[in-house]
Amino acid sequence: MKKLCIFFLTIILLVGMTGCGNKVTNDPITLTMWHVYGSQTESPLNVMIDEFNQTKGKESGIVISVVSVTNSTAIDDALIASANNEPGAVPMPDLFTAYPRVAEEIGLDRLLDWSGYLSEEERSAYVDEFLAEGVIDGRLVMLPIAKSTELLFLNKTIFDRFAADTGVSEEELLHFESLFALCCQYYDWSGGAEMFQINDFYHYFLVNVSGLGGQFIRNGKPDLCSAEFEQAYLPMARAAIHGGLCTGDGYASDRWKTAEVISNIGSTAGMLYLRDYVTYQDNTTEEIETAVYPYPTFSDASPVVIQRGTGLFSMKSEDERKNRAAAIFGKWITQKEHNLDFVIASGYLPVTENAFSALFSNIDMIENEKSHMLYGAVDQMYGSYSFCPLPLYDASGKAQSRFEETAKSILSAAHRDYISRIERGDDPETVMSELLDSSLSEIQEAVER
Repeated sequence: MKKLCIFFLTIILLVGMTGCGNKVTNDPITLTMWHVYGSQTESPLNVMIDEFNQTKGKESGIVISVVSVTNSTAIDDALIASANNEPGAVPMPDLFTAYPRVAEEIGLDRLLDWSGYLSEEERSAYVDEFLAEGVIDGRLVMLPIAKSTELLFLNKTIFDRFAADTGVSEEELLHFESLFALCCQYYDWSGGAEMFQINDFYHYFLVNVSGLGGQFIRNGKPDLCSAEFEQAYLPMARAAIHGGLCTGDGYASDRWKTAEVISNIGSTAGMLYLRDYVTYQDNTTEEIETAVYPYPTFSDASPVVIQRGTGLFSMKSEDERKNRAAAIFGKWITQKEHNLDFVIASGYLPVTENAFSALFSNIDMIENEKSHMLYGAVDQMYGSYSFCPLPLYDASGKAQSRFEETAKSILSAAHRDYISRIERGDDPETVMSELLDSSLSEIQEAVER
């Protein structure tokens, strides 16, 4: 009888342990989180987090508490301030989304190595390039949860008026040489309006210098002295100096709302912020048609496009329950059905092979017309374009910001100089030639300092 009692007691204990196998703790673990998905609109990630909390989180004793939703630049600054305990900084979150560039600033040893919580089978499910981007010094510190690339977006309603008057065509948007020439034509046709904005000049040079056979980053800094850089620079700078390419601060989505620009290169996720109408200065509105195109190329270049998108980081905790809780959430958000729901709602790309295949083998499953156009454009690039991740080097984030500010400032000044000299009667082409040379030299010298 004693042996029988021990047997049944053992069975009861084993059943109890099995029932709690996915449970982190009997007392819920709360993980705070900062992320960048939806700072200007409703957040698709918050929707998914609510679903997790009500399902897998509830079952596992985990609550994800979103404390901050912001943009990638602001989150970088806030994370670094928190990591360095700067005066007024708020406490570091348990989970956050960011680019790999913040890892060194925060400290690799303070970040969770996700590979310790993923089986070999689980790791192999991810798209190799996406997973590899999060590996720094042999540690998987960034888990991919959504990726994006860049496309060209067009206010087709206004462009069609421009085309009807001038005879230009949408095919001229597909190559940078003709696209930048269109910018100059549009400026003249519109009486001084900008046609086009590139949200990230750094990305533009990174992928196009590569496509032309060069290398934009050498020895841990931008190389602006190569023939490939000059080939990418000159037609872009001509459009900016003439006035048709925007060199102002901020995102194109803001200028899109008022038709201050009618086309832009930006993240696939930027589709969330492009309204279906514009509001003019006199406060009248007009509904518009949006068109989406693959990332343009130079006519003699290999097609290259950026691989971008933040990933999920977790602060390594002395409480192992928190580490396991973070891993449970990370795995859940990248499961096929959850990942597809998230990325389609936000304009991103899925991160596992099966989710990626499911999306691009049946784009017709996407009912939203704008999302259907977006993934159709990505599908045109998939297989023919090379995807280029942002390179990591010392202070790469600061170098990117400095390059953006320098290039925009110098080109803005050159545009003002160009207009001033044309108005006083100087020969336009002579002025343009001088300003192309001088602006290139100024940017080279500024980045070298």
